[in-house]
Amino acid sequence: MVVTMATKAQCLHLIAAMLCISLVLPSFADFQRFEHPAKADGRLSFLVVGDWGRRGFYNQSEVALQMGRIGEKLDIDFVISTGDNFYDDGLEGVNDPAFEESFSKIYTAKSLQKQWYSVLGNHDYRGNVEAQLSPVLQKIDSRWLCQRSFILNTEIAEFFFVDTTPFVDDYYKETDHKYDWRGVSPRRTYIANLLKDLESALRESTAKRKIVIGHHAIRSIGHHGDTPELMKYLLPILKANNVELYINGHDHCLERISTPDSPIQFLTSGAGSKAWRGDVNVKRLNSDDVKFFYDGQGFMSMQLTRTEAVVVFYDVFGKELHKWELYFPNISLEKKFPLRLVNVEALKRKFGIEDKEVIGYSKLIQAYESIGVARSNEEAAAFAQVLDEAGVILLFRDKVYLHPDKGAAVRCVGYCCVVPRSGAVGWDDQG
Repeated sequence: MVVTMATKAQCLHLIAAMLCISLVLPSFADFQRFEHPAKADGRLSFLVVGDWGRRGFYNQSEVALQMGRIGEKLDIDFVISTGDNFYDDGLEGVNDPAFEESFSKIYTAKSLQKQWYSVLGNHDYRGNVEAQLSPVLQKIDSRWLCQRSFILNTEIAEFFFVDTTPFVDDYYKETDHKYDWRGVSPRRTYIANLLKDLESALRESTAKRKIVIGHHAIRSIGHHGDTPELMKYLLPILKANNVELYINGHDHCLERISTPDSPIQFLTSGAGSKAWRGDVNVKRLNSDDVKFFYDGQGFMSMQLTRTEAVVVFYDVFGKELHKWELYFPNISLEKKFPLRLVNVEALKRKFGIEDKEVIGYSKLIQAYESIGVARSNEEAAAFAQVLDEAGVILLFRDKVYLHPDKGAAVRCVGYCCVVPRSGAVGWDDQG
């Protein structure tokens, strides 16, 4: 074998790059942080697509075309991929032509030439996982950034990307497919460290908005349905740390689910190419928890500011299917909204729970709606968050701790504006 000076230089460059990566990347499941500031006016816009990499087939190219159109309209800052980036069995290596044929040559619109932040899906684990994580792919297409788990800070929100495939027991029992478990063994230790690092990162985060992204659904009525392992291990951590949105792929559909036992919204965007028409849990389809479900191809957009989020789901033709707006409580706007004194005892009397100091979160939400303080779960959750931030109540996991003698002055902002300005439930008429 003849080794030229050029070959030596390339080898040294690659070794140096790998050494730099090894110095930057934290050990094991610890999360690396990335910075992507919002626009100068404080706005942030991005698209979310999942389960897409099929060399343009199954309408992947058509979805990509509409992503480009909406991306230009919203002036997006980046794109999030919820995993299953390359079908059917991930990438064979860093030189696999599937990378360019399913990514670089498909998402060609000018508006999509932004950073892509990606997590791994179960189909990615069937191939060479290290290839998708390799910095070599970034040399082929600089947009590509994929890691097992990491944090993205955008100033107005923090995004926590979580590697969910190792949680699922069934993949370790499969005999029809082989999975690349390098880097996640021993499994129990890997998962324990991942959960520990995630909980620590969420707890220490000072971000007003916390959004978690994973491939697998926690809540879904699609083909795969809820993921029991994530409900058992991941969901309690999200509840305990004021996470507002969980975004996933895996089920080849678009959906939004909201449950009364938690303020978390569960958003699925896994329809980037092949979709499963009619593959839905019919018994749950008409449940009050399911706010939106679509069993066709498409994607999702999100626009964020410090006070609100706007989520829109689109089909393969770019048609708007569902729009949802969330207004975040903000008690710092002192001049725009009237001051009210919150009295917990008054609230408890209205709720008929004078003898209790701790109630379930779902009971609080139901009480808010029943007495007219809020018109929906989302409004009730926002109102509860305001009282929590003011120190009037304490939200912890699925419990609400009521301070018997606590009163606090908070400003009626966002959803709280639905509270009547005079004679309001639980509010003093002072201020």
